[in-house]
Amino acid sequence: MNHTVQTFFSPVNSGQPPNYEILKEEHKVAMLGAPHNPAPPTSTVIHIRSETSMPDHVVWSLFNTLFMNPCCLGFIAFAYSMKSRDRKMVGDLTGAQAYASTAKCLNIWALILGILMTILLIVVPVLIFQAHQ
Repeated sequence: MNHTVQTFFSPVNSGQPPNYEILKEEHKVAMLGAPHNPAPPTSTVIHIRSETSMPDHVVWSLFNTLFMNPCCLGFIAFAYSMKSRDRKMVGDLTGAQAYASTAKCLNIWALILGILMTILLIVVPVLIFQAHQ
């Protein structure tokens, strides 16, 4: 390393006096030392419940509501999913599981009927178009 670069950055050649405020604070901390408390330290334990990973199918219900909503099954499934989420937040896991199971069943039916309707809406016009030619 170049010697002129080292002397250029040294505090002796910087032209500024050393910072005495930091030294005073360090001296006060050293003089005070650790706090002396005659009482033994106490500890606090906080028990946090673990989250149960029970699906409530809200995203699936929302998808069925927005994209494939035959006979309003997606909307009804969304309502049951929200009820399931509410029950889970309250702590009623049995009720949440019952609502989630209903939402899952409705989502399956909405998906099946939505796929069948989509296929029919594509296949039927193609068959009609081919019949007229």
